[in-house]
Amino acid sequence: MNNDKPINESSRFVSTAINWYPGHMTKARRTMEEDLKLVDMILEIRDARAPLSSLNPDMAELGKNKRRLILLNKADLADQNLTEQWISRLSRDTTSAAATDARNTGSVKSVRKLLDEISAEKAKKDKARGIVNRPARIMVVGIPNVGKSTLINSLAGRASAKTGDKPGVTRGSQWIRLGRSIELLDTPGILWPKFEDPRVGIHLALIGSISDDVLPSEDLAAEGLVLLSKHYPEALTAKYGSLDEDPYRSLLLIAERNQLLKKGGAADSEKAAKRFLDDLRKGRLGRLTLDMPFD
Repeated sequence: MNNDKPINESSRFVSTAINWYPGHMTKARRTMEEDLKLVDMILEIRDARAPLSSLNPDMAELGKNKRRLILLNKADLADQNLTEQWISRLSRDTTSAAATDARNTGSVKSVRKLLDEISAEKAKKDKARGIVNRPARIMVVGIPNVGKSTLINSLAGRASAKTGDKPGVTRGSQWIRLGRSIELLDTPGILWPKFEDPRVGIHLALIGSISDDVLPSEDLAAEGLVLLSKHYPEALTAKYGSLDEDPYRSLLLIAERNQLLKKGGAADSEKAAKRFLDDLRKGRLGRLTLDMPFD
């Protein structure tokens, strides 16, 4: 089975291809390619709500000869049953996968335990070769806004990496030491030049990994409403009441019911779209996963 097979479902309302590749990402990719020579393994952070969409295929290619630990972060916002299915699907001979919440102390301790086990295993192999006191060097990678820097800060117990709720906060690589046995290399969150499958770009936009300036909020919200009406209709009903089959009319209903109005009293669908996107991203609609492992 090819676990990195793209999602094959065309978009309905976003007619233009999503291409968001700021110039600094080209430089960051070249730097990352060079830095890979310095590390023992890759710690890849993905968003648990989009475990496949938040895979950077460039990173998969660059790091194909390195051991990899995949962490599905923001697991507290994702469908727990589907997260477990994704962990089973993503685990392979040279790859391990686990769920985490970078803001939860217990979850971060579990990640640290995994890293300590990996470090101890490496130290044992080093000792057999006559190498001692060399820390495990781990490159931390992930696309924008998956919580990479938040996780690093939680592991380090201090504000070592810049964080933010918008993509593109980390611009340069930096080494961060965890005790004597582990060194983390924090890298910028980078996307790739072109999304071959438009659904991937839409899922990333829905979870906030792509700037909100790239797509009209109403079109993106329409995509999200259709997706959730298919997989989580009860979540929409519980939050907004009964909605229309047409997502744009649903936005008007959401606007009317929440007093999101234009001057003059007309329903403001743009305000409703932004409210819906904020609700989705912050977990107010419940625990949702956009990538389905059985699609």
